[in-house]
Amino acid sequence: MKLLIKNIKKLINVRDESPCRPLSGGELGVLPTIDNCYLLIEEGLISDYGTMGECDLQSLENMADKVIDAEGKMVFPSYCDSHTHLVYAGSREIEFMDKIRGLSYQEIARRGGGILNSVELLHNTSEDALYAQAKGRAEEIIAFGTGAVEIKSGYGLTLEDEIKMLRVAKRVDEQTPLTVKTTFLGAHAVPARYAGRKDEYVDEIVREMIPAVAAEGLADYVDIFCEEGFFSVEDSEKIFEAGIKYGMRPKVHANQMSFSGGVQVGVKYGARSVDHLEFTGEAEFEALKGSDTIPTLLPGATFFLEMDFAPARRMIECGLPVAIASNYNPGSCPCGDMKFMMALGCLKMKMFPEEVINAATINGAFAMDVNSSLGSITRGKVANVFVTKEVPSYEFLPYSFSTPLVDTVILNGEIVG
Repeated sequence: MKLLIKNIKKLINVRDESPCRPLSGGELGVLPTIDNCYLLIEEGLISDYGTMGECDLQSLENMADKVIDAEGKMVFPSYCDSHTHLVYAGSREIEFMDKIRGLSYQEIARRGGGILNSVELLHNTSEDALYAQAKGRAEEIIAFGTGAVEIKSGYGLTLEDEIKMLRVAKRVDEQTPLTVKTTFLGAHAVPARYAGRKDEYVDEIVREMIPAVAAEGLADYVDIFCEEGFFSVEDSEKIFEAGIKYGMRPKVHANQMSFSGGVQVGVKYGARSVDHLEFTGEAEFEALKGSDTIPTLLPGATFFLEMDFAPARRMIECGLPVAIASNYNPGSCPCGDMKFMMALGCLKMKMFPEEVINAATINGAFAMDVNSSLGSITRGKVANVFVTKEVPSYEFLPYSFSTPLVDTVILNGEIVG
């Protein structure tokens, strides 16, 4: 199929050559655009683009199977959401009420809520029912403009249920137009059956879960919640060494609630990303400098849990790359709208619109290893883009954070919404 989008008011994040590394420091503030232009899509790929004044419009229209007139509208590369827990069962609004009454995340967890609540719900949900719920969320985030998503396990905490989650994530990849990367997060919490025996659970993850997940090819990454009251640096090392042995690159839930050492152990083991980072200081900045590990910020969870936000401005000043992801999950961020995450990046972390757009597109693509095919408007990349409604500027997207502004969604070169 050949698809022509003409009269585009502004084409966003146009890069003739895709960056070979994530955008760092001042690079994050550079957002290449083209005004009054066209975008040609052929066989699922971005074929060409340029200004309306320099194109043979009649020829382009004659060759196209479909033409979209984007007068007054903008075209963005689809968001790359590199941290989600999209596969889960049910909801946790009762804990929302506990939170309003003043209970902390840790207190709710100690009462049997939190992650362990989702574990029980998931255990009692069939794979097909779980997929039906996940598919609904996938359709939701597609409508928001997301084209690629990382999905973690971690609400199973048994081999059978972790496998069930990852199989559902693979079905989302196969049966929806989303590009999906999968992460094994068996070390999300210590299950009730191992209460007081965390080391034995870590041994089960290493000896049984990781080999079984690898045998089915279900996970691209291995992750751990490295945090006080959950898992330690030493636990992380054991799990990362096992995961790497089976071809899974590490990711880390790091420094969400304390200076946990998660950043340093992530860098030590070549983690693709370290995520959360509300507690980040000079030691973490120094560890990240010069590494291939991407700091990934999850402002939706910080907002929902009413915590202090990660020091994004300081990270950028230190020359670090920054990605933004949604952390869509039932307990700390029941929201997958990347436009809202960008708004929080601007309002709460003092990032500029250009920075949050880059963090949610090209740097998000790097944080899930799809940067060679997604994340920017580049010839030869997969045509994952969305057309906005009529908007005055690209700054209007994070500014108007609750207004639906996506008009047309194109994934893999096909109109899907």
